[in-house]
Amino acid sequence: MDALSLVSRESPAVVFVNPSAGGGRTQTYLPRIKNLFSARQFHAEFVFTPSMERLELRARAAIAAGRRVLLAVGGDGTLQGLVNATRGSDVVLGILPAGGGNDFAAALGLPKNPLAAAQAILNGRPRAVDVLRARTADGQERLYVGGGGVGLDAEAASYAIAYRRIPGRLRYVAAALRALSAYTPLNVRAEFPGSRSPGMEARVLLAAVLKTPTYGAGIRLAPAAQMDDGLLSTILVSDLTALQVLGLLPRLVTRGTLPESHLQRVSAKRVRLTPDHPCLFHGDGEILGPAPVEIEVLPRAIRILAPTPS
Repeated sequence: MDALSLVSRESPAVVFVNPSAGGGRTQTYLPRIKNLFSARQFHAEFVFTPSMERLELRARAAIAAGRRVLLAVGGDGTLQGLVNATRGSDVVLGILPAGGGNDFAAALGLPKNPLAAAQAILNGRPRAVDVLRARTADGQERLYVGGGGVGLDAEAASYAIAYRRIPGRLRYVAAALRALSAYTPLNVRAEFPGSRSPGMEARVLLAAVLKTPTYGAGIRLAPAAQMDDGLLSTILVSDLTALQVLGLLPRLVTRGTLPESHLQRVSAKRVRLTPDHPCLFHGDGEILGPAPVEIEVLPRAIRILAPTPS
């Protein structure tokens, strides 16, 4: 069943728009997306949601009203809100990437341009993919779709909004550099309950848990990650000095990689991260709560519109 057959004039799709995503660039694409949907007779209602709380409230209301196709115009954080609001339902989701990172959309094979992505999902079909569930030390539970972690990246998440007009990967690099000036490295223990994988422990710049191959707008921390294999990727990035980080900047910006000598990786279904001092865990750039944190895969938990494989 393709995207066009999932909606009708009586039951249109609902498109939730994050107006601040990508430094506000969402607004420049909306008229063209609306025109495309109209030309293809993809019936849709557009709803502006300036906060995560508003998005989740409106998404639950849409499901209660019988809507079965819900799209997000924004980044991974916007999609995270939609996924949490629709958990346990049989809706089909979609993402038109307009955020700063868009790593989940890239893993689906969607173009970076939101209009091109809209064209791709109109020609695509629903695909069942995994998501991750994080339980933080305060007892809260939250789903996330791409990458999360503790350490420098979580510290940088609070600064990323200040650099929202910087495009792509540079935004995350700039936020990380700002956070680095006051960052105290963590000693992190990663354990894998129910797995034969040995635990890992190291003094780290960050400890990340990914479902997608990339992180922070295309940094390839988990190049072998798959969207539907029931596994997560845990990566420990070695503690680096500020001088070492600066030396790696050209490689990070141009190639999106770190030397393998700085990385430890394990694939498993579940991981528990325990740092040696208090810190926060983020998922998709949103602070989810304090560590220690347990993350597990929910296999094929959502259906999302994706391009048809060529």
